[in-house]
Amino acid sequence: MRLGVAGFSRPRKGAGQVVTCRLIRMSGPDIHDDTTDDHERFERELLAQDRDGRRPSTADLDDETAQELVRDLLDAGTVTPVVDERVLVHEPSGAAFESLWQLAVFHEGWTAATDAGETES
Repeated sequence: MRLGVAGFSRPRKGAGQVVTCRLIRMSGPDIHDDTTDDHERFERELLAQDRDGRRPSTADLDDETAQELVRDLLDAGTVTPVVDERVLVHEPSGAAFESLWQLAVFHEGWTAATDAGETES
């Protein structure tokens, strides 16, 4: 059997002759398989995951925990009740809330933002 230009050969049906196939080499990178920026995308994704991991999650803040937090905030003077309007005012921000849970979630986020230096004060 005779080998072709790049060492590839294919027998022809019935005739016993060999047809050679020429190997075509690519001269440059395939634009559809370009992975040069993959490491940068991967690094950005890891940084975002790290940043998200450092932020407190309010998804696990149940009603009992929220009530306990608001009681602590009331004792510390961080929250003031306005009895006539049935709201609680978060003194550092001036925001008013009718719901204990909303106030607790807000305070968690506000504290995280303050610790990260993202608030105006």
